[in-house]
Amino acid sequence: MRHTLLTPLMIVVALTLGACASVPGHEPVQVTVADIESLPAEGLELRMMVKLRVQNPNDAPVEYDGVYVRLNILDQTFATGVSNERGSIPRFGESIVAIPVTASTLQVVVHALGMLDGRPIDKLNYKLDGKLHGPAFGSTTFQAQGEFALPGVTLPLTKP
Repeated sequence: MRHTLLTPLMIVVALTLGACASVPGHEPVQVTVADIESLPAEGLELRMMVKLRVQNPNDAPVEYDGVYVRLNILDQTFATGVSNERGSIPRFGESIVAIPVTASTLQVVVHALGMLDGRPIDKLNYKLDGKLHGPAFGSTTFQAQGEFALPGVTLPLTKP
């Protein structure tokens, strides 16, 4: 008897979740890096506070209860971070979401060595992936790409 009640209930839940995921006119949130601040280092780790500007182009607020972010540089994971921050991005609005991220000092050295060809570096491309965990069902995922300006930096550790 109990099994026969669970099956229809599971079908209704699955259909409801599918309908929520396919709401017409729902646009993805837009995310840009607003600021990066240095935090005190811990052991062999670099710590930074990454502030993201999250814009919601939809007619309903985006509620979240937890944030995850991964920063890739040179197509490799450079830093990751999580926060149990709760909040809401208002409808047709924006908010700043702050996430502490951690990068291994060893990973920083590996990235620096990968860039050693003696040419000046004026920009560094990055890719940011993450999610705003929803308090009820699902999460809002996001991606952002951009460049860090590094005016006139030269890594002359190799011979010409």
